[in-house]
Amino acid sequence: MAGPFDNTTSAKPRFDTVLIANRGEIAARIQRACCELGLKTVVVCSEADKNAPYGKTADHFLCVGPSSAAKSYLNQDAILLAARLTGAGAIHPGYGFLSENAAFSEAVERAGLVFIGPDASSIAAMGDKISAKRAMIAAGVPCVPGPDTSLPGDSAAVERIAQEIGYPVIIKAAGGGGGRGMRVVSEADALHEAIALTREEARQAFGSPELYMEKFLQHPRHIEIQVLCDSHGNAVWLGHRDCSMQRRHQKVVEEAPAPGIAPDVIRLVGMACVKACQQIGYRGVGTFEFLYENGAFYFIEMNTRLQVEHPVTEVTSGIDIVHAQIRAAQGEPLDLRQGDVRCDGHSFECRINAEDPDSFLPSAGLITDLALPEGPGIRVDTHIHAGYRVSPYYDSLVAKLIVHAPTRADAMMKMRQALATTRVEGISTNLPFLRSLFEDEAFVRGETDIHYLEQWLKQRRTA
Repeated sequence: MAGPFDNTTSAKPRFDTVLIANRGEIAARIQRACCELGLKTVVVCSEADKNAPYGKTADHFLCVGPSSAAKSYLNQDAILLAARLTGAGAIHPGYGFLSENAAFSEAVERAGLVFIGPDASSIAAMGDKISAKRAMIAAGVPCVPGPDTSLPGDSAAVERIAQEIGYPVIIKAAGGGGGRGMRVVSEADALHEAIALTREEARQAFGSPELYMEKFLQHPRHIEIQVLCDSHGNAVWLGHRDCSMQRRHQKVVEEAPAPGIAPDVIRLVGMACVKACQQIGYRGVGTFEFLYENGAFYFIEMNTRLQVEHPVTEVTSGIDIVHAQIRAAQGEPLDLRQGDVRCDGHSFECRINAEDPDSFLPSAGLITDLALPEGPGIRVDTHIHAGYRVSPYYDSLVAKLIVHAPTRADAMMKMRQALATTRVEGISTNLPFLRSLFEDEAFVRGETDIHYLEQWLKQRRTA
């Protein structure tokens, strides 16, 4: 893959050792990138992950707490102590856990270390959905109809806002994410109860009862734009992805590029994202998430971290996003300009989860046998192997299967073949579900939206 920093002049790096504050496939992915860049690695783990394979190849492998994520991977003091004990100069948070925690980013920098991601002010600004929307409007990024302010306490004022937007509306937690803290309201009679329930959910889940209201789009697609920025004011966008195949707001399959979107339309939105990054002084990689309906884009949030689905952008753009993220944190200027970005072919990513393919209940246990596909245009990001024990304590993702081919039809055929030759024995996985999905006619034609998968699953259950 190409390096967007390849032609920079040599300078003393800010760090030579990276502590990886994560687990599973993303810990293995970051460790590989660090090794390719000549950096030493420190990997932390919980008691449940003491036998993780990537720990055997790290320069240091430290247990920072018990199996509970709250006492290990989310234990900021323990992670900072591990960095100090091992001499790590930077911390890579991966995704999830502490990756979008502004207080942790600030604590890392205050300790004299480098946080491989944006600074705390950018994380905080984009983490609050209201301030993020306000920043996007200022940069000319199209947003979902609705005010860029939190909901007032006055009932009559709330009713007026809903009437001005037009039903159906969606109530969202300002500090929310991950599909939590939101409710759709189809008529005025249900408005106040929905607000009360969402406010309490937001208070418990995110520590803030602040809410906002937007128009609820009926049949949108979920489109993402990947950005890459340095600390010198340079920024580019690296193409777009379709992440509409979701179950309970959790992505299952992603593809790049998003099918059926005119290049001129997406180019305008991509450049608006670049402008927004430059206005807030953003550093590193990030993702702008949009709803797309009837030819129009509507910003919903920005993820200030590496995304699970970054590989589909890597293989279509030819740019190693994790390399770029680390080198941006080193302070290197971006050598890539927007005209240099070329996205070729089509890619799909399937998330292989340790779960029952019908009930989707987690399936922990010992992997007794494993067969993963190989060949041109096939990539597997994983940390598992035969004899690996899947823990019940964390997310069920065990592998990501990525394919790349000249056309969408070719990529879909390659994914069918790759799924057919993938075998994970000893535990249940969602492989049968994924194989069925890639035979679905509407998905094959690219005629789906963010609600399609839930409807598809409901039809399967009642058939």
